[in-house]
Amino acid sequence: MKFAGKAEFIGDRGYRLMPLRFRRLPWDNERVFVSSLAGDWLTMSRETLDRVVAGTVGSDDPLLADLEARHLIATDPDRTTLAPLLSQYRTRKAYLQSGPALHIFVVSLRCHHTCAYCQVSRQPTTKTAFDMSGTAARHAVERLFEWPSRTLTVEFQGGEPLLHFDQVKAITEMIEQRNRDENRSLRFVIASTLHDLTDDQLAFMRDHEFQLSTSLDGPEWLHNDNRPRPGRDSYRRTVEGIERGRRALGQDAVSALTTLTNRSLEVPEAIIDEYRKLGFHSIFLRPLSPYGFARKTQGRHGYAISDFLRFYAIALEHILAVNRSGYAMEESYASLLLSQLMTPFAHGYVDLRSPTGAGLGAVVYDYDGQVYPSDEARMLAAMGDHTFAMGRVDEPVSAWLSSPAMQQVLAGGVAEALPTCSDCAYVPLCGADPIDHYARQGNVFGHRPSSEFCEKQMGLFDLLLERWEQASAADRLIMEEWASRAESSGPSVEEAA
Repeated sequence: MKFAGKAEFIGDRGYRLMPLRFRRLPWDNERVFVSSLAGDWLTMSRETLDRVVAGTVGSDDPLLADLEARHLIATDPDRTTLAPLLSQYRTRKAYLQSGPALHIFVVSLRCHHTCAYCQVSRQPTTKTAFDMSGTAARHAVERLFEWPSRTLTVEFQGGEPLLHFDQVKAITEMIEQRNRDENRSLRFVIASTLHDLTDDQLAFMRDHEFQLSTSLDGPEWLHNDNRPRPGRDSYRRTVEGIERGRRALGQDAVSALTTLTNRSLEVPEAIIDEYRKLGFHSIFLRPLSPYGFARKTQGRHGYAISDFLRFYAIALEHILAVNRSGYAMEESYASLLLSQLMTPFAHGYVDLRSPTGAGLGAVVYDYDGQVYPSDEARMLAAMGDHTFAMGRVDEPVSAWLSSPAMQQVLAGGVAEALPTCSDCAYVPLCGADPIDHYARQGNVFGHRPSSEFCEKQMGLFDLLLERWEQASAADRLIMEEWASRAESSGPSVEEAA
C-alpha cells in the first residue's frame, strides 16, 4: 500500500509526508518495510508508521532525521520542491541516459548439446544455414554504433558460438576497426559450453581481452544429466574448457552459472561445493525459463517458485557459511538485489529495470538479421511468436524504437505504472519484465498477484531483508561486499550456453 505525499504539513510537529509505500514483514507482522519513491527505506513497527502518518513524531525524536534522510518526510516548511528526492531518483534510473550497453550477437544456432531445459531453438552442428551471414554481421555492427552508449558490452551467443568462430573474429575486428574513430569502451564476452576450444581461438580471445561465460550445473552426475551430449562427457569437457580458458585468459576471465532443474533443488550444498572445488568465487542460481525446450519439458524438470525459494534459502545459508570459513563466494542475483537495497546507484542487470531493460538496455542481433529487444523475445520468435521482433539489421535504430514490438514492450515496461506493482513497497528496487509476463501470462502487463516473477522477486527481497536484519556483524559485512561488487559490475543478462 502507498500514501501520496501531501502538500500541507500534518499534525503539529511540522513535517510533511513524501510519497511512500509499505509492506508488512512476513516474518514479523507487527513491523513494516517502508520505501520512498527513490528506493530509500526503513523498517519500523506498524505503530511507528501510524505515528509518522498521523504527524505525531516529535521534533526531538531521532526517527525524524532518519525519515528525512530517506526522503520519507520533509521538515522545511519553506521547501516546496521535490529536488532532493528527484535527484536520488535520477541516480537510481541513470541507466536510461545512454541507451543499450549490452549487444548480443547470435552467430549460430548450431549446438552439440541436447539440454532438456534449453531456451533456444538449437540446430544440428552440420546445418550451417543457421549461421549469421557476413552481410547481417556488417549491418549489425553499423547499428551497434548508432546507439549513444559510451560503454558497449558485445556478447556472442548461440547455439554454440565457437562453431562459427570465424564470424566471431570478423565481427570483433569490424567493431575494433570502427571504434578507432568512435573511441568507445569495449568489452567482449562469449557464452559457450567451452567444449572443443582450440589454441587459435584462445589466442584470439587473449589478444582481444575476451571474457568467457559458461554453464556448470553442479556435480558431474547432475551436469551430465541436465546437459547431455554423446559420450556423456559434458562435465569433463566443460571443466577442461574452464581450465584452458583460465590458463589462457586469466583466472577471473571465466564465469559460470547453473540452471536449476527439479533434481538440482535436492542438492543446493553439493552445487555450491562444486563451484568452490573448481575455484569459482561467484555462482548464479538461475531458475528455469518458459521458453524453447524448457517449456516442452516443464512437466519433467519444472517446479513451483515456492520450491525454488526454499532451495534458495538453504543455498544462501550455505554460501554465507562458505564465506565464514574463509573462502569468498557470492550468489550473483543476491548481490544484485542487495545492491538495490543498500546503494542508491543504477546497476547493469537489464532484467531488473523499470523502465524495462528490453530494448532500452539490451539489443539482440539474431543469426538471420532479425533484431529483438531481449533474448527472451528471440526465444519466443523461435517458438513461432514474432510479437517482439523490432525489425532487421539493415533498418535504422529509429525504426526499431518506433516499431509495434517496442511500443508493446514500453506499454508494460514501467513497473511503477502497473496495477499492484504501483503499490508494492519493493517497486523502486524492482523491474517490470514485460516479455516474461507475456510468455507466462499472455500479455505484457501480467496479473501480478499470480505472477511467478513477482512471487520470486518479493520472496527473494523478503528473504534477504530478513537475513540482513538477523545477521551477525560478520554476515552483514559479507552481504555489504556483495552489494558493492554488484553496483560496480557491467551490463549483463547472465546468460551462458
